[in-house]
Amino acid sequence: MIDLLEPLRGPLLLGAAVTAGLQAGTYYTWASGVMPGLARVDDRTFVHAMQEMNVAIVNPVFLASFLGAPALAVAAALAVDAPVRPWAVAAAGLALATLIVTAAGNVPLNDALAQTGVRADFESAWVRLNAVRAVTSTASLACLAWAAWRS
Repeated sequence: MIDLLEPLRGPLLLGAAVTAGLQAGTYYTWASGVMPGLARVDDRTFVHAMQEMNVAIVNPVFLASFLGAPALAVAAALAVDAPVRPWAVAAAGLALATLIVTAAGNVPLNDALAQTGVRADFESAWVRLNAVRAVTSTASLACLAWAAWRS
């Protein structure tokens, strides 16, 4: 399998790193700017803004990087040579962890906010989970960059 992917090694590492970077940038932006900004507004504004953003983010552009980051990281892990494979495998695991945290944590909180409109039950848990996503996606990017550099 690895021999079949050899010609794609560089493009897979590049694509995996770019999508990991897009994901890391998304979660970093939410952690460093969006949520601190929303923390300053009243409950009604906060809930309405989050509900609208949670609907708007489910779009082909976001989904391509959200699903593409772990898929390309797994493909890169299969394509790289043994010396850098542990870094690519770590990157894939971290990208998958980002997806799992989102699906198991952030999305249920988003759904609950859509139903209840209660900020107090949402904000602090969502911010913590987003910080985890920022760390896992950034670490995935770092592992992919290291694997690419060492390849």
